[in-house]
Amino acid sequence: MRGFLTPEPDSPLRDGAFIKLLICRFAAATVNQIQSVVVGWQLYAMTHDPLTLGWVGLAQFLPMAALVLPAGDIADRVSRRLLVIGSCLLVALAGLLFLALTLSGTQSPVGFYGVLVLFGIARAFAGPSFSSLLPQIVGEERLPKAIALSSSVFQVAVIGGPALGGAVYLAGPAAAYGLCALLATIAAVAAARIHRPLPARADTRHHNAFERFTAGIVYIRTRPIILGAISLDLFAVLLGGATALLPVYAHEILHTGPAGLGALRSAVAIGAFLMGLYLGRASLNRHAGPIMFAAVAIFGLGTIVFGVSSSFVLSFAALAIMGAADMISVFVRSTLIQLATPDAMRGRVNAVNMLFIGASNELGEFESGTTAALVGTVPAVVLGGLGTLAVVGAWMWMFPALRRVDRLNDVGRQTPPAETSD
Repeated sequence: MRGFLTPEPDSPLRDGAFIKLLICRFAAATVNQIQSVVVGWQLYAMTHDPLTLGWVGLAQFLPMAALVLPAGDIADRVSRRLLVIGSCLLVALAGLLFLALTLSGTQSPVGFYGVLVLFGIARAFAGPSFSSLLPQIVGEERLPKAIALSSSVFQVAVIGGPALGGAVYLAGPAAAYGLCALLATIAAVAAARIHRPLPARADTRHHNAFERFTAGIVYIRTRPIILGAISLDLFAVLLGGATALLPVYAHEILHTGPAGLGALRSAVAIGAFLMGLYLGRASLNRHAGPIMFAAVAIFGLGTIVFGVSSSFVLSFAALAIMGAADMISVFVRSTLIQLATPDAMRGRVNAVNMLFIGASNELGEFESGTTAALVGTVPAVVLGGLGTLAVVGAWMWMFPALRRVDRLNDVGRQTPPAETSD
């Protein structure tokens, strides 16, 4: 165990700047998880209207979707570290505003929706800035392991954040919002303490605003490896969104209570966390493209097994395997995107990737719910898994360049330079 936990000489965990960035991401992700629990619970208790929860999601998603492309352009033009700091401080401000609304005793959710819009704006700038800052700090040689470790830290927040939020909520929502403001401030301080000189970006050509905002889309469209990786994830998650139906499975099929539902929700994150730890320790040296396709196929098979299972243990195992397979896919996709994109374009390309991920998650839940209403819960999940397998087959045929990717570190050499870099 000691040998597994001891960082190797080339591990990014030996890098103080990377550790600070991990602290920043963990604190910020924990805030997201706590806030998702507390705001939803508080507003539903205030209104007793399920539609309130829909407005909570919409208030965060719309500003993020509207601003993420301009945010990606800004991340390619100014200091990404300063953007991460500013985003964290904006989240801290949102926590303080939630605290003020709670202490005021208001029974109207309108003010909360307004603060959620502010939170969505912070998310729009934080996503592409953080993703583009990571390779600047660790360099391309250590980037794959850094991505795996960063994803594992995120999964820890996904596992522990909701439980922490629920526990702190026992002391009242004001205490939870105060904790969110504190954690967001810690994230900002951690990012501010990254003092390493960061390389300058080379994008000096002049474009109008529309051309700059859409440059990431144009770049991805002309790079089959990146387009294939992003779109594979989009459609696989869109069709395989079984986790949206977990409450139905827990209540009507597996006949378990809230504790069982919580365990099922944690299963995906646990599988992803353990796989992330492994990928952060091991090196995925060969056959990256085929491994990515295999991982998405395993995700689809896991979805089918979960769909037909009436055993809690088997369902938990299927979800954990799905989480592990998804982590492999995320790891390969994220590494391919970072290495195949010059630094001058990373903000805009990561912004498009973030938009695709947000769309796949939101629309995937909608697709699963709609299909379940039309054909039933079990058929909807099984059809989603079969659809994921069909996407894998189609994408292997449509994107042979992605299928043939061998070594991750060779992708940057195989991809022509961005049209906007000198």
